[in-house]
Amino acid sequence: MALAPINQKPNAQVSAHDSYSSDFRTIKNRAERTPSRFTARSALPYNIEFRMFKFQKVLSLAHDISPGPDGITYNMLRHLNTTSISHLLFLFNRIWTEQKCPSQWHEATVIPILKPGKDPSNPLHYRPIALTSCLCKTLERMVNARLVFELEKQGCISPLQSGFRRGRSTFDNLLLLFVRRNHLVSIFFDIEKAYDRTWRYGILLALFNFGFRGNLPIFLKNFLSYRTFRVRMGNFYSNHFIQSEGVPQGSVLSVTLFIVHLSQILHHLPSSVHGNLYVDDLQISCQGSNMDLIERQLQNAVNKLVAWCNNNGHAISPERSRCVHFCRKRSIHLDPVIHINNVAIPVVDDIRFLIVIFDRKLTFLPHILHLRKKCERSLNIQKVLSRTSWGADRTSLLRIYQAVILSRIDYGCMVYGSARPTVLRRLDTIHHSALRICSGAFRTSPVESLYITCHQLPLDLRRQKVSALYFFRAQSVPKHPISQLKLPHSLRRLYAARTCHILPFCERVKMLLHDSDLNNVSVQFSDFITFPPWEIPQFSFLNPFLGFDKSSTAPVTFQQLFHHHRYQ
Repeated sequence: MALAPINQKPNAQVSAHDSYSSDFRTIKNRAERTPSRFTARSALPYNIEFRMFKFQKVLSLAHDISPGPDGITYNMLRHLNTTSISHLLFLFNRIWTEQKCPSQWHEATVIPILKPGKDPSNPLHYRPIALTSCLCKTLERMVNARLVFELEKQGCISPLQSGFRRGRSTFDNLLLLFVRRNHLVSIFFDIEKAYDRTWRYGILLALFNFGFRGNLPIFLKNFLSYRTFRVRMGNFYSNHFIQSEGVPQGSVLSVTLFIVHLSQILHHLPSSVHGNLYVDDLQISCQGSNMDLIERQLQNAVNKLVAWCNNNGHAISPERSRCVHFCRKRSIHLDPVIHINNVAIPVVDDIRFLIVIFDRKLTFLPHILHLRKKCERSLNIQKVLSRTSWGADRTSLLRIYQAVILSRIDYGCMVYGSARPTVLRRLDTIHHSALRICSGAFRTSPVESLYITCHQLPLDLRRQKVSALYFFRAQSVPKHPISQLKLPHSLRRLYAARTCHILPFCERVKMLLHDSDLNNVSVQFSDFITFPPWEIPQFSFLNPFLGFDKSSTAPVTFQQLFHHHRYQ
């Protein structure tokens, strides 16, 4: 039983050709008869060789992690001298231009981690942690930067896909749904073995249809081919297993390639059904006053999603998917009945989506209680470290509090900030207790003195600050879904008449900015798409100190030059 994780043949079979349905195998065999040809007829900018500045930047941002089968770590790469780094960059450019990939880069060492509460004798109950070559990951990061830049520039990724994209979030999709006191039914799908079952030829076909040619798609094609892995448990190694399909676990490119393959799934939804994606977390919703109509529209959307998955190698699990009927009406309504392959989707009262718990009436009380319980456990760290005779000082305790507890409270506060003030105040006791521990104040100390001593804001003001920053960040991203939300004039009148109703997120922030005299602030669009990652940014700057030697020039001279330059 102790060596059960060594037998990873069931995991290898998940990505095998025979694991797909017979209908998809027919589609797959027919499509793969046409080989993907990425020959470039003209020079494309994203196919040029890599430059030293980008290579050094990637190395400087790399974290120390366990090495792959070759045993080379990032720490080794960072300590290379200039000559060795130049040779390594030359090797990367040969791999890029000659369109070859070292065979050892196709291998991975898998460390199995048992899932909580699972049977250790079942190999499928282990979470595989794949260790791949750090050399390969370094090149992957440079390739991924070019791939993401082109995908964003050409608009290949759906605006509703929020996973691993700069300035994107999915938190606002449920906050504007109860204005008319309508019903809203939302379905949260579970895609079975999403990464392991991704159709590789489907990824290449999507890249071909997006217009990619030359070194970039050919490298991705070679990178996905002939993948193998073996399991390590202690000093024991298993035999090599072949991963026939799917994207490699632990790879830098895996998330981007998976997003490319899943980019078309939401295009098949009816106009009355709204969808959201966070990598493989798929959610659709439909609202209205007639539950029968909502059920028909959602069932039609589910059928189209299932058909798309059947044609692209994915499978949606009806048992692990969830349906929630959001409604604030007091009358009793029957739960919606939606089927996936003649299996009803379970209807639940609350759902955990991206760590935030949404209850059916959107009171966010379950989320606040769960968050408070987790913060109370983390507060024990503060108590252990804050002793009178030994322990950390106030600055260190505040940093620990901000990193461990306050970061949890901040996460999603723009969403659960629509809860009632009486519900939100349940978190204030955690905030005050932590500040008392950090500052060493008495339990009877006024909370205002704690805020001043620790230089911290009250949680309600902190939520306003985080919401405003999130709103400005959304405004800086072109075509951001949040920036396009508009409240109709009729609903504005409804909110004005029903002052007890809490405004949606965008309206709350606009009111906050108006009260703070910040409503006329112009937000500049982010320019991360302006600078291609294969070019060296050129900046023009003035240097009034250029003609002065630091060792022989008096400091007062530099001060005078600076003041003269500042007030020109």
